[in-house]
Amino acid sequence: MDNEEIFIQKSSGEGEKFSIPKLHNSLKRSGADDASIKKIINIVRDELYQGISTKEIYNRAFALLKKNKAIYASKYKLKKAIYELGPTGFPFEKFIGALLEFSGYDIQIGKILQGKCVTHEIDVIAKKEKEYIVAECKFHSDRSKKCDVKVPLYIHSRYQDIITNCKDSKNCPTEGWVVTNTQFTKDALIYGKCSGLHLLSWDYPSENGIKDRIDRLRLYPITVSTLLTIREKQFLISRDVVLLKQLLKDKFYLDHLGISDKRKEKIFKEINMLCNPIRNKS
Repeated sequence: MDNEEIFIQKSSGEGEKFSIPKLHNSLKRSGADDASIKKIINIVRDELYQGISTKEIYNRAFALLKKNKAIYASKYKLKKAIYELGPTGFPFEKFIGALLEFSGYDIQIGKILQGKCVTHEIDVIAKKEKEYIVAECKFHSDRSKKCDVKVPLYIHSRYQDIITNCKDSKNCPTEGWVVTNTQFTKDALIYGKCSGLHLLSWDYPSENGIKDRIDRLRLYPITVSTLLTIREKQFLISRDVVLLKQLLKDKFYLDHLGISDKRKEKIFKEINMLCNPIRNKS
């Protein structure tokens, strides 16, 4: 069957035509070379059938990448790795805080700020020079769920309550953020732009969304690792280790897990390849 006629089923339940360029771009982001990408696309294309899910396509491409080179598979699973931070959303808050901290901000998680009318628990506070960010994180375990306009409306009202209460302009928030691991609806984006809220999602703003910041700064969550088990990842997250770079500094956590020296060597090799610049990239 001609692949142009094959419709795939997205996680939202909607159907769309299978796109080779889309698969190619997602594989390219993993760092895989052109020859490997071409080989994987050919295999996946030959295995397509009408109504195949995006999850099945992802799983097959991931397995082929992992067989080729584990580091490619780790980067390819980045979006899934964000969901694997946990269902409660709190690890996602810590992850966003860590992203900002490694970008030079002083951060606080879950701090209470007094508004004019009521108090507000802020997910992430980030300060750098004259910047003072208060960010609300909205984590969705359902990939098809988007942040609708009610979310920035609610966050904007909280932000205004805090701003109105400011007595000292030097210690007053300068930016209100809404961060989600999925996407915003069109109305949410329009309201965010109109109200002055900074919206950050998986792929928004263009070229500066969560995925872009992670790749640019090489701040990968520990859940991208193909060598750590689920139990080991959960243990590390419970100890506030949400980035692979953090594990490089706190290597003793692997001793607590009873990981052998040989396996530790493989794990840190994977981490270094992900977190350090690759000089010879195809």
